[in-house]
Amino acid sequence: MKETFGEKVIDFNLNLKYSGLLPDGFRVLNPYLDNPETLDVMQQFYHKYYNDSEVRKFIIGINPSRHGAGVTGVPFTDTKRLKDICGIEMKSAYTHEISSVFIYDMIEAFGGAKLFYQKFYINSPFPLAIIRKTKENKWINANYYDDRTLFEMVKDFMIDSLKKHISLGIDTSKVFVLGKKNADFIQKLNHEAKLFDELKILEHPRFIQQYKSKEKQLYIDKYILTLNNLEK
Repeated sequence: MKETFGEKVIDFNLNLKYSGLLPDGFRVLNPYLDNPETLDVMQQFYHKYYNDSEVRKFIIGINPSRHGAGVTGVPFTDTKRLKDICGIEMKSAYTHEISSVFIYDMIEAFGGAKLFYQKFYINSPFPLAIIRKTKENKWINANYYDDRTLFEMVKDFMIDSLKKHISLGIDTSKVFVLGKKNADFIQKLNHEAKLFDELKILEHPRFIQQYKSKEKQLYIDKYILTLNNLEK
């Protein structure tokens, strides 16, 4: 019997590991190894919303945060929205992540989680959380592009990950990239690996929530217009 989209995502996540080099002061976190409940809620999510073989449009983030997918295993989904909107409770952790707030407000305006996830798949070119050590010896979130050496070290892994995402059942004619700096680097990868025909760039949810919160509805409208233009 043919694997569903969701089963393919689950298989991808279960086999995720980064064994390459990293610059000093950087670490990769794998949520699926750190917390057994992450595996459980991640599988519940993909069985619930991706239990079919439909082709999806791809929305590309940066890399998971410690408080979003770094805990739940579901991109841009903290434990609060996982429970309140998706109906999947995580008992071992409670997280609030500002990017998740924007994404789920946008999903609600789009028509709800069921409709949205029927059409779209969200993930990242580097699908594991990255953290870096500060001068005060604290570990904080990091982006794959924060350090040029880091990017060079993870670049091949990112291309391979994007190819695996595509193999799940992704429409490569047009993809949506979250964040302008992220888009610059995805363009480089796309130029090298010829993955997608066209990139559409949207402001990153964290940027909107932190710096443009008064204009949030305008950005929600922009997202929905941009995403819906695909289907015309």
